[in-house]
Amino acid sequence: MRPELSPRGFVHGFLAPWRAAAFLRKHKGLVRYIAIPLTINIGIFSATAWMGLQFFDRIVARYLPAGDAWYWALLSWLVWLAALLVVALLVFFSFTVIGNLIASPFNDLLSEQTEALVRGRAASDDTPFSLAVFVRQGLRTMAEEGKKMAVFVVGMLLLLLLHLLPGIGVLLYPPLSFLWTVFFLVVEYTGYVFARKGLAFADQRRFIAGRAATMFGFGCGVLCLLAIPLLQLFCIPLAVVGATLLWCEAQTDTP
Repeated sequence: MRPELSPRGFVHGFLAPWRAAAFLRKHKGLVRYIAIPLTINIGIFSATAWMGLQFFDRIVARYLPAGDAWYWALLSWLVWLAALLVVALLVFFSFTVIGNLIASPFNDLLSEQTEALVRGRAASDDTPFSLAVFVRQGLRTMAEEGKKMAVFVVGMLLLLLLHLLPGIGVLLYPPLSFLWTVFFLVVEYTGYVFARKGLAFADQRRFIAGRAATMFGFGCGVLCLLAIPLLQLFCIPLAVVGATLLWCEAQTDTP
């Protein structure tokens, strides 16, 4: 398959999380697959932000010189700005890694029910709920997610080594870390469909490569959601539904 590289494809992928929001408003029954992980992630968000700000408050109070001059006020403001940026990064990575790991069993169900609704079937309520089955499948999904998260973290740590290269390392790190994060987000959220269908990573890689612009746009759209305070709380379910919608659309377009 020849890669699709059109700007239209990028925009289509970028807007997928927003189309997912409209889809969830239309199918309110899907909220039950979001409520528990959303509650947990709100707890993670609150705890991470509180601990980060408390830590920097102690650092500023203990080590930052105090004074009435304007430059001390400016210095204090700059330090707090840096602290807020660091806390934002901590929240971003806690959502990217821990949030996805916790939500993964529910994301699997959310993707499955989304596909069922897109294909004109009602979300399956007739299958009796089994806690044992849910726990077993959930642990398997979390184990797979743990591997992907480990690869992402190791990749980011390896990219940090670029700073050891004089001059060029500082220039290479921002674009490469951005591309690595976008690629990870695409693999992460499209992965639920491929895992459910028992397809290999090679199949997922071909799917992504054949729709490069759409997938790149989707990853950028998810990354933007993660960067917006409060909206990032809803990023995971929107990304799962958005990726599933893109998969279903691709199957419709396939001859």
